[in-house]
Amino acid sequence: MIALSLAEIAEVVGGQTYDIPDPSVQVTGRVVRDSREVEPGSLFVAFAGEHVDGHDFAAAVVEAGAVAVLASRPVGVPAVVVDDVQRALGALARHVVQKLGATLVALTGSAGKTSTKDLIAQVLRHKAPTVFTPGSLNNEIGLPLTALSATEETRFLVLEMGARGIGHIRYLTELTPPQIGLVINVGTAHIGEFGGREQIAQAKGELVEALPSEADGGAAILNADDPLVRAMATRTKAKVIFFGESGEADVRAENVRLTDRGQPAFRLHTPSGASDVTMRLYGEHHVSNALAAAAVAHELGMSADEIATALSEAGSLSRWRMEVTERPDGVTIVNDAYNANPESMRAALRALAAMGRGRRTWAVLGKMAELGDEALAEHDAVGRLAVRLNVGKLVAVGGREASWLQLGAYNEGSWGEESVHVSDAQAAVDLLRSELRPGDVVLVKASRSVGLERVAQALLPGAAEGEVSAR
Repeated sequence: MIALSLAEIAEVVGGQTYDIPDPSVQVTGRVVRDSREVEPGSLFVAFAGEHVDGHDFAAAVVEAGAVAVLASRPVGVPAVVVDDVQRALGALARHVVQKLGATLVALTGSAGKTSTKDLIAQVLRHKAPTVFTPGSLNNEIGLPLTALSATEETRFLVLEMGARGIGHIRYLTELTPPQIGLVINVGTAHIGEFGGREQIAQAKGELVEALPSEADGGAAILNADDPLVRAMATRTKAKVIFFGESGEADVRAENVRLTDRGQPAFRLHTPSGASDVTMRLYGEHHVSNALAAAAVAHELGMSADEIATALSEAGSLSRWRMEVTERPDGVTIVNDAYNANPESMRAALRALAAMGRGRRTWAVLGKMAELGDEALAEHDAVGRLAVRLNVGKLVAVGGREASWLQLGAYNEGSWGEESVHVSDAQAAVDLLRSELRPGDVVLVKASRSVGLERVAQALLPGAAEGEVSAR
């Protein structure tokens, strides 16, 4: 974080200082909520959760080097005490962003946010120091913590914004007002909570509504291939840049293809020129993510050649998102188990089909959460798609939703052996260990709550042959 005194922090967040001998002492380190991340100069944010109360760690974090604690009550060590710790954290983030002067890029979407954010960050790093959301810390706590990790050297701040309802993104944009806003897509993730895709579009579009005007440097980057996103052009006063495979897109891809390893290659076209890209990531769905990143980079002054070079060098930064491991016996494990929704499931299955040309393929799939009334139809459709893509075997893992996956595959198949339903991760591992052959490709994917990353980890080189680890 940029250096701030405890007195200044207290003023910004509307708090009172307790047990602080010298209010001019500065916070020069990171702002953290995990006591294990404290370093000299840190500010520790004490949240009171259901099972753990951060206030209980106050003495320990100060002993470890924290300058003070942001807390909701006095804790016997230097503290700035506020009525609402979360609101105070947001106010501090807004203050720091305003002082920082960096260009703030915010992005949202139903699928691909984290992968796209990672691509944007890796491309912009070629131009100037960049800070970006780690993993998927995209909510009212993770977002301000990311913003507060920026320093005086930071020129680009790339923030992922998630939403679970109307008004959520509007609130996040108030904490960290963006200059550039990117909407990747509107899908069915969390549709059970929103009630429909139109409501999801309403929530995601809050990002472009928050942008400054074109005259003040605001830019909305919108997916020309998604009608609900394209329509958001009418909801912003910012400059609009379209990306996509559509010929009408300002930033577009031509001659899209997949290499023998399932990695996308294409000709990138921007208003400033064209250049060839061959990505290190896996799956054709990354083309859209790359175009979104390219549109942001173009708006920030990078040439087509610079963007293409950066995209071709970019890798996966976040865990369990199309992580590809080649075993010594030739089996390929694709761990995409961080999360799942219908759009990302379809993209992962298509990537599996491309990677498995001439090889035997396995799709180890589990529940997609928060689909509401659409759950049965969506699970059935994914099971059917696996068969249509000629996936060798679908292994559906878990309870009711997994049975819908398996039933969809069974009904779509020709001889009934294209799919199997197993009870849990251990049963899936036992099946795979007994039947995998050299050269097979295994995709593992489900919603985060299912914990199917344990299956992928159990199949990696060096994994013990015993039981799958508990979550």
